[in-house]
Amino acid sequence: MAAALVLRASLRLLPRRRKVCAGGAATVSSRAMASKTPVGFIGLGNMGNPMAKNLLKHGYPVIAYDVFPEACKEFQDVGAQVTDSPADVAERADRIITMLPSSPNAVDVYIGSSGILKKVKKGSLLIDSSTIDPAISKELAKEAEKMGAVFMDAPVSGGVGAARAGNLTFMVGGVEQEFDAAKELLTCMGSNVVYCGEVGTGQAAKICNNMLLAISMIGTAETMNLGIRLGLDPKLLAKILNMSSGRCWSSDTYNPVPGVMEGVPSANSYQGGFGTTLMAKDLGLAQISATNTKTPVPLGSLAHQLYRMMCAKGYAQKDFSSVFQFLREEESL
Repeated sequence: MAAALVLRASLRLLPRRRKVCAGGAATVSSRAMASKTPVGFIGLGNMGNPMAKNLLKHGYPVIAYDVFPEACKEFQDVGAQVTDSPADVAERADRIITMLPSSPNAVDVYIGSSGILKKVKKGSLLIDSSTIDPAISKELAKEAEKMGAVFMDAPVSGGVGAARAGNLTFMVGGVEQEFDAAKELLTCMGSNVVYCGEVGTGQAAKICNNMLLAISMIGTAETMNLGIRLGLDPKLLAKILNMSSGRCWSSDTYNPVPGVMEGVPSANSYQGGFGTTLMAKDLGLAQISATNTKTPVPLGSLAHQLYRMMCAKGYAQKDFSSVFQFLREEESL
């Protein structure tokens, strides 16, 4: 809950504004939907980089910011504007997408000393594609509303490969009347854009998805390891699994065993992809939500513990499918 404490402390520093009437925020959906006005993009990491590039490919001028200046250089080279802070992005664009690693990062980018809400324009549409605590999304939406802006949570699923191909799935939470305005941009980066309900429900869907993903990846890694030790060829075993009832995304699209598939992190020493640290973070969010709702998640809890162990044993920066390698190294226990 450290992020929530950070948020509450930050909120006390914000100037109190008169609450904007519903008509102030409603200006978002009144914009011409097909307009190619500049879009702000904050967070150009493994996922944000290809997402922003797809906006450029669809003809949207991009105004970019990342805490690491070197991440912005290639965008500057292709004509994107690069700014010095999230506030500067908000000053130049009235549609902004953020893709950030964690709840504290989102709090800082939105309400920090140089945050978006320092210079946000009334009627701006703010879309956060980070995976963060649903409670934080709700608080950020309240603060954005005070400034006359609309905040929507729109976390993604599909990984780096889908981000590059523009095939992400977006799970969107927020004011339903603004969904079409958000969808206009999100369809440039994804093939599925699903409205989930009020602010925070997009995050809820993403947290549930990633808990299942972690569990299925561990199961796939355990199964492949067992089959290999029983003398089965890994490619043959994967083929059998993928035509049988055990088939899942972790086995047929993102197999964790080196040499089974091309173009996945396991074929590249587990570099790139979705980091173990981020998976552990998302499982932590699922644990918090499970505790708050008194929901039993025994397998989710075990997955969280396993990924935390991996982070402590040198796997933090590797793709989460490296759980296969981790289990191979731990098999003597």
